Amino acid sequence: MELTRDWVTVRASILLTFAVAVLSILAGLAQIGGLGVSGPLAPLVPDFVRQTVGFTGTITGFSMLGSGFALKNGYRVGWYSTAVLLPLTAIQGLMQASVLSFPLVALSVLSLPALLYNRGRFDRKFSPSPTQLAAGAALVTALSYGTVGTYALRDQFRDVETIVDAFYFTVVTASTVGYGDITPEAGAAADIAQLFVLSSLVMNVAAFAVALGVLLTPAIEAQLSKALGKMTDRQIDLLDDHVLVLGYGDLTEPILEELAAREGVEYAVVTPDETAARRLAERDIPVFTADPSDVDPLERVNLDGARAVVAATEDDARDALAILTARQLNPDVRIVAAVTQRENVDKLRRAGADQVISPSTLGGHILVDCAFGADSKEATEGILDDVDLDD
Repeated sequence: MELTRDWVTVRASILLTFAVAVLSILAGLAQIGGLGVSGPLAPLVPDFVRQTVGFTGTITGFSMLGSGFALKNGYRVGWYSTAVLLPLTAIQGLMQASVLSFPLVALSVLSLPALLYNRGRFDRKFSPSPTQLAAGAALVTALSYGTVGTYALRDQFRDVETIVDAFYFTVVTASTVGYGDITPEAGAAADIAQLFVLSSLVMNVAAFAVALGVLLTPAIEAQLSKALGKMTDRQIDLLDDHVLVLGYGDLTEPILEELAAREGVEYAVVTPDETAARRLAERDIPVFTADPSDVDPLERVNLDGARAVVAATEDDARDALAILTARQLNPDVRIVAAVTQRENVDKLRRAGADQVISPSTLGGHILVDCAFGADSKEATEGILDDVDLDD
């Protein structure tokens, strides 16, 4: 069967990345805990290598989770990091030489073609805001201050001999865990060390708090956008080869149900009704709150890349304006409109609609046919075959 985006989609790449991340973490933890079942390659790999790779594989798995979230948001940097980490997880799986790690190897290899195929879809540039840059700089500075200071004052600490010991103490102190295995010496000779630890604690706790706030802010904004009935920037950026439904009303619900029933069809609603937009957002239906007859909203929801436009505002005048705008922005897109008053059929055609359907005319034909003995299915099929729905 032909390889198409219906089979290898962006969502498949993202899901496979998350699956590899979870498998890498589980395989690494199993290896560290001695639960790994030796595979046929076990005699070729020393035990200390398998143990070390189990630890690094767990770290790689958590890094892969970060890459998965970057892919979910469409960032190019997420694609690059995933492309680097997938071969690494496969190699680490082989070096673990465990039966539990073989599915990790297979899934890593399987994920690469899907990732490469969808390379062009992850084109969003990551431009950190000044707040994010400041938070990152503060975190690095605080950790560096604690690590370098602890190592410089190692003579006043118990069990600090290497830079790794100093970094370990800094992270444990910053996280406020405080295992107590490394502490400043007692007495006046260690006053400087004690004061240093207090300053490092304050700096690192503040830096971690700022960093977490910066990381959580986008998630909070996404929830607020959903509550307000607005599409997130990522949802908008993913719109491609989709159906745009302009307007919302009683007639729109059957349209949305039909679109949802068609597998692989992406769609979005553009409506100025904020109440309706919130209801649609609660149902996870992509909705953009704006006037569908304005140029900017239609450009924002990628009208150029749409496969079809359905105008169904239940107001023929507004439909005509929306059709005129859509046709101006994309002369080649197919536009279908539902007219509420039969005398406006030709007006909507002249506005640029390819097909204009009158639901009242359609319903009248079906009711009469059913009154003369036809069932609803036969009446509908007869109308679709023999009746011009635009008249």
